[in-house]
Amino acid sequence: MRSPGTETFPRRPVITARATATFEPVGRSVASARAFVRDTLQGWGYSDIVDDAVVLTSELVTNAVVHAGTAADVLCLRTDDGVRVEVADRYPERDVPLQPNAAQAASPDREGGRGLMLCGAIAASWGVEYSPTHKQVWFELSLPERPAGTRSAGPALPTDALPVADARVRVAVVQIDRDSAVSSWNEDAEALFGHETEKVLGRPLTDFAAWPHTPGTGTGIAEALQLSRWEGSYGIRAADGRVVPVYASHLRVRDADGAPSTVCLLVRDHERAVLQTTLRAPASPDGTTPSADRQGSAADPFEVFIGSPAPDDLDGLLQRTVERARDMLDGDAAYLLLATDDETELEVRASTGLPSARQRFARVPVEAGTGRYGSARMPAVHEDLTVVPGAVPLLAGTGMRSVVTVPLKVEGRLTGSLGVAAEAPGRYSNEEALRLQFAADRIALAVERARLTELERLRRGSLSFLVEASDLLAGTLDRDQTLALMAQMTVPTLATWCAVYTVADQSTEPELSYVLHEDEDRIDGLKTLLGKVPPPDPVPTPGARVWTAPSDAAHSAALRSSLRNLGLGDDSGAAHGPGPSLATASAVGGETVVLPLVARNRVIGMLTLGKPSDEHFRQEILELAEDLSRRAALALDNARLYSERTAISQSLQRSLLPPELPDVPGVEVEVIYRAAGEGNEVGGDFYDLFPIRDGAYGFAIGDVCGTGPEAAAVTGLARHALRLLAREGFGGPAVLERLNDAILDEGARSRFLTLLYGELWPQPDGGALLKVVCAGHPQPLRLRQDGSVEPAAEPQPLLGVMEDLELYEEEVTLAPGDVLLCVTDGVTERREGTRMLGDEGLADVLRTCTGLTAGAVAARVLRAVERFAAEPASDDMAILAMRVPEPPTEPA
Repeated sequence: MRSPGTETFPRRPVITARATATFEPVGRSVASARAFVRDTLQGWGYSDIVDDAVVLTSELVTNAVVHAGTAADVLCLRTDDGVRVEVADRYPERDVPLQPNAAQAASPDREGGRGLMLCGAIAASWGVEYSPTHKQVWFELSLPERPAGTRSAGPALPTDALPVADARVRVAVVQIDRDSAVSSWNEDAEALFGHETEKVLGRPLTDFAAWPHTPGTGTGIAEALQLSRWEGSYGIRAADGRVVPVYASHLRVRDADGAPSTVCLLVRDHERAVLQTTLRAPASPDGTTPSADRQGSAADPFEVFIGSPAPDDLDGLLQRTVERARDMLDGDAAYLLLATDDETELEVRASTGLPSARQRFARVPVEAGTGRYGSARMPAVHEDLTVVPGAVPLLAGTGMRSVVTVPLKVEGRLTGSLGVAAEAPGRYSNEEALRLQFAADRIALAVERARLTELERLRRGSLSFLVEASDLLAGTLDRDQTLALMAQMTVPTLATWCAVYTVADQSTEPELSYVLHEDEDRIDGLKTLLGKVPPPDPVPTPGARVWTAPSDAAHSAALRSSLRNLGLGDDSGAAHGPGPSLATASAVGGETVVLPLVARNRVIGMLTLGKPSDEHFRQEILELAEDLSRRAALALDNARLYSERTAISQSLQRSLLPPELPDVPGVEVEVIYRAAGEGNEVGGDFYDLFPIRDGAYGFAIGDVCGTGPEAAAVTGLARHALRLLAREGFGGPAVLERLNDAILDEGARSRFLTLLYGELWPQPDGGALLKVVCAGHPQPLRLRQDGSVEPAAEPQPLLGVMEDLELYEEEVTLAPGDVLLCVTDGVTERREGTRMLGDEGLADVLRTCTGLTAGAVAARVLRAVERFAAEPASDDMAILAMRVPEPPTEPA
């Protein structure tokens, strides 16, 4: 049976490799499955689709091992055009919601269907297949098209998909005189545009230009015709009124008389490859060609940026761009900045000739400085930066005097800025700005495409990172482990070092709780440095804010260290202990940001991230860190609440048990108490042993139904009421009957209680007399010296169920060597599959305890109970053993 996704009958591509693994139905299997898919696809060289595959696998394996509760089989298939991943579980009866209704789709909290919604959004195709024993969900991801030998060319197309052209490719040759009028119009121009030559000659070319401005710039074709060399796209109005998109190459020449003119070669825009080639450098004024070492700087701007395919990664493309821009204008330095999404700031992404380590990812505002060229949205030329200080903040302190900057625009939107600088003043004019602007217009679209590709890759990588982080944070409720996970997830993925501050309440100062550095040898020095710096203010404002205190302290420490090395420092501070080392100071001297940890509308701490000297954070990294901080804050607050609840529960549990047991003359007494679970519930089993009056002791062991506050209330009531009533002189039946009335008076909060209560009188002859009442509790067992075991009391009604109980007590005499064993039902009801220890099993264990002390008897019973089943106990256990020791043997 098949339940399809986007393809009813998906094509089965050729399988070239496969990998499979099975994961058990436990929570950690989800992370293991992600690691398996990631390692497999990276081994196949499919890094482009790893993040998508990991995210989808995570959702599908979660559905199998968590929601379906069965093992998951994961199969990865490498195909000729991508990858196919199949996840199967053993629960075919649980249908997959292929089309959730609108109400379900709108709810972010619903449990089912989210993995399939992701499949529909990300996968090329997906589906569900059922069999009598399995349910299988599969998805396919396609590889991006990348023809052999290039990273930027389009895919190879069949002949019938190629664009339609005339019988031959026509190249219109149009010559423009010094007045921008057409002086020559060839036959191909007539054929392409329908204008006869005699009707065109003498008219300005701008009369026929349908798009007089290059998109994204303010430069018109009239200005472009004045340049020595130009390439670009525009339109020509044909004789029938339609617009013909063309790709043009302009070359400025002069005739024998020295009169300038421009030759324009035009082809249809889809045939631009005919003209779009690497151009030769223009001739020098003396008619010679520039030398080879100058062609890179004297060539036309488009020769610089067109030629070899663009690098596949954004950083490589940007670095090549700034290097060629510098060479094009014969500058000493160049830089390229990309705009943030709101276009209010520019982020340094590449530079050459500048201290790139200091400048990388630094941010500058779009509106900077004063004067005509203060805006990054327009071309700007600064002949001397010393005249206009601060006009280009990026170049402050670099020794650059003149600079030309132009915007990168795509469809009129600012996407970046490109600048070239020189150490000499007056190096650049508007002509260089125009040349650089043409080059920027040509490269802007390629840069924006690469930037968007990088953002998409980062977004999907971030999604995978947050899935992993959420998994890890949800796997623990321990505060210290949560702090460690927060730091380990950020270092070195997001930052070089990390410090976590916690805030107990609004009246206390933040406390430095955890410090981590990617170099373990620097952790102690970093901790020392941060310990000398006042902590950041716990401000609840969302987002990252810069914190300068660590870098200032690091720079001061580095200065003091340098002075000490020169013998000029003051060593008086040595008495306060060693300060941070010079290496630590340099490792902390970069940008430091603080993100608030806000949970349940309260600041519970701060996550501090730092970079080494002169480095800055990328905006995408800060946004990812902000997402992580929200998840980490909730996990940390959950750990805090859990720790507080556990501490309260354990404190309350201790208050319900006697602080210590009294010494009973002539009787050995041993108690073992084991609470089940993690100690976050109170109530359950209890015991007590207390003196009533001279020579008499009361003992009790009981079990309250359930756990939690209501059970704890009954436990506390029972233990204190037993002591009070017994010391008032009431006998065993009267004590339990009054306790029963008190429990019933609790009304809806009451819980029934099984209780074994007795009174113990050590006898002068070495024995012990006991009077016991067994109210619904497991029967006490008596072990005689001969190894026989028998019940020591008859069962009677339990407490808290009915009124007017009529209970009676039974007398038991323990001879020297006899043992009385009392337990709660956590001992007798210990299970392993369908087997249960039971009363008979406990009696068998007790028969092996002849001659043992009370402590040894209790320990052997506990060991037998623990070994009965492999799983940890699910119920509390209390064991009370009392033994009358034999008299010492007289020496012969």
